[in-house]
Amino acid sequence: YFRNELAVLQALSSTVQRDPTASHYRFQDDPYLTPRTASEFKLFSLSQESGRNAAKYIINTYPNFFLKDYAEPHIPCLMPESLQPKVTEVCEAGLRELIHLRKVRSAVDMYDRLLQAGTVVSLELTNNLLDLICFYGDQDPVQGDQAEPEKTAEGEVVQDPAPRRKEGRFRKSDSLHRTWRKDNNAERIFHLMPERNERSYGALIRGMVKYGAHSKAFDLYTDMQNNRMAADVHAFNALIAAAPEVRQKYSEKWDLIAEMLKQMNKLGVRPTLLTFNTVLKSLLRCGPLSRALVLQVLGEMKALGIEPSLATYYHILVAFYRQGEWGFIPKNKYSLGMVPLCIHLYLHTPARWEPGRSVLIVLLCLQCCSLKDLGLAYRVHSLLNVGDNWKLLGNPSREGFYYGSLFNLVCMMENIGVVLQWYRDLVPSLFYPNSHTMRDLLQALDADNRLDLIPEIWKDVKQLGLATVSGDLAEEVLALMARDEHSPEIQESFANCALAVKAVYGHGEQSQATLDFTASALCNMATILLAAGRTDQAWEILQLFKANNRVPSEKLLDEFLNSAKSGSNSEQAVTLVQMSSSFSLPATARLAQRVEQEFDLSEEQKKALQDVEATILSDAARLSAQLVHELRRQLQVAVLDAVGGVREQFERIHVVGRELGGRRHLLRLEKKHRLQAVARLVDHGDAARQFADAIEAGAQRGLAVDTALQRLFGQRRGERLCKLVLATAVSDGLDGAR
Repeated sequence: YFRNELAVLQALSSTVQRDPTASHYRFQDDPYLTPRTASEFKLFSLSQESGRNAAKYIINTYPNFFLKDYAEPHIPCLMPESLQPKVTEVCEAGLRELIHLRKVRSAVDMYDRLLQAGTVVSLELTNNLLDLICFYGDQDPVQGDQAEPEKTAEGEVVQDPAPRRKEGRFRKSDSLHRTWRKDNNAERIFHLMPERNERSYGALIRGMVKYGAHSKAFDLYTDMQNNRMAADVHAFNALIAAAPEVRQKYSEKWDLIAEMLKQMNKLGVRPTLLTFNTVLKSLLRCGPLSRALVLQVLGEMKALGIEPSLATYYHILVAFYRQGEWGFIPKNKYSLGMVPLCIHLYLHTPARWEPGRSVLIVLLCLQCCSLKDLGLAYRVHSLLNVGDNWKLLGNPSREGFYYGSLFNLVCMMENIGVVLQWYRDLVPSLFYPNSHTMRDLLQALDADNRLDLIPEIWKDVKQLGLATVSGDLAEEVLALMARDEHSPEIQESFANCALAVKAVYGHGEQSQATLDFTASALCNMATILLAAGRTDQAWEILQLFKANNRVPSEKLLDEFLNSAKSGSNSEQAVTLVQMSSSFSLPATARLAQRVEQEFDLSEEQKKALQDVEATILSDAARLSAQLVHELRRQLQVAVLDAVGGVREQFERIHVVGRELGGRRHLLRLEKKHRLQAVARLVDHGDAARQFADAIEAGAQRGLAVDTALQRLFGQRRGERLCKLVLATAVSDGLDGAR
């Protein structure tokens, strides 16, 4: 076995397995500092990392305060990092030290002072200085969280009086904001060099490509060819990456890339994995042409014995698919077979740390979910269980996205035993589910008829802090427990769970978030408690309807009445009817009738029911009066509208009848006379008044509205008037007319 300085620690680490019931080992064993949600996991992790960075900043900024070394033996990584040069003389050793410390400006000044002193700087040291300048864009690297100062065209620093808030959620690399300035120090030193070699040209070419001077990079490459020098593989990689930027048409971009590859073959420069990945990435800028060429590039890699990496398959998938929010979206019908093929090849590829690796594995899992292929998803997940491949998931956001998508697919395709095994293995050591994930788990329990596990799941919901995030989750838990009948043991556990769910509703302490009671939640709670035989607690829930301005359902009232009947409790039955009357429910009369028929009532209870019935009749009379008043008003409006419409139609028919002749003229005139008679009747008569008076008279005699209308229709003249007015009101969409 190969032994290194970490061999003992690696051997000890292999003996310790992950505890699926505990949080990540990085967090302290303190309930207050243990994350419960994905956002808390990210917050606590970043807080720890921020504390470490702050400590490193203090140590490196003020190293004179940390000179005493308490560690035995000496641990260099715990001591302040020396960023100050030890060699202060103007010499090559001082320049070499400044380059090692990555002090770009100081190294350039030292180089100029050496030239002024007449010192000849070696070619290797000058090339190292060129590498440093081209890598950092002729500026000192930004240390820590310091912002890079803005500069004018003359190079002067612009003082910003007030710090500006950075846009975006994640900070991009500072090098992306820099550009290649004309006649910068890299170009100046390059032209001052007495002799140049391939490395000098390659450093300048890579710097120009990195900071956006693509055309100048190709010009420098042409000058390199004129001087009979051959570029190395790194320079060709940079030129291939810049090829799509200097051509407009897709075919021209590919021709330039192919030309670079031919020149590499002619010069005997062997392409590397990074070369082919750069070719694939550049092909993505070639439009539809890329889909016809990426597989050829993959075949060329296999012919040269170069094993594809994660980034290779990522670029191939992007060529055939668009990246959507929930995975890859095929660009055409020929793209459908590429995902399984790439996943198969990708799973046999050793993990290499390259750009695109983390987003690739997340998107592959999402594509497995969209294809509903659980086998492929398991194969993708098996890669993470090997070595340190779990790092391929990237940041906590992508990690949570990956596990959430995988668990969603497992809930959809597997039985409840496998689902619970995955749930206990992932939560909370690797994955902090959200409310959507918990709803998927509840649906899986419902599909396999394992609702008896709901109380256990609700404990996890409360521990994860999801109980008050969304009221839908609590209502779904209550609805599943209240839907069917179960054994007494399960009903008892459901009752305890319902009381635990009730605790997240109402008005809690000021620091606690609570949910507002809904009618469905209260109905389900009462139903669960009644099924468990906890009548007193169910009646307490019933009192909450009035306190929270909610109305119980008729089904719940029937269940309460059945419970009172099973216990022969007539007092509860009468109280229930009185409560239904206070809500003005239509089922009050039916409930009162059931109580009279099914219970042995005392005289006092009978009197209470009679009072309820009297209240019902008085409410009905009041509502009838309101209906008569509203109907009178609407009918008056309808009569006026009908008169206006009849007159308008009469005038139109009169004009048409005057212009037309023959039988059509006679038919129009006949219709005209009928409408004219109706118009005179409406103008002369009292349709609305007679109609409303009849309804009011019928209501006073205890008749229903439809009975009053039938009696009114017995009069021939009133029948015609009522039909006319009602037809007009219905056609106009007036409330209550139909």
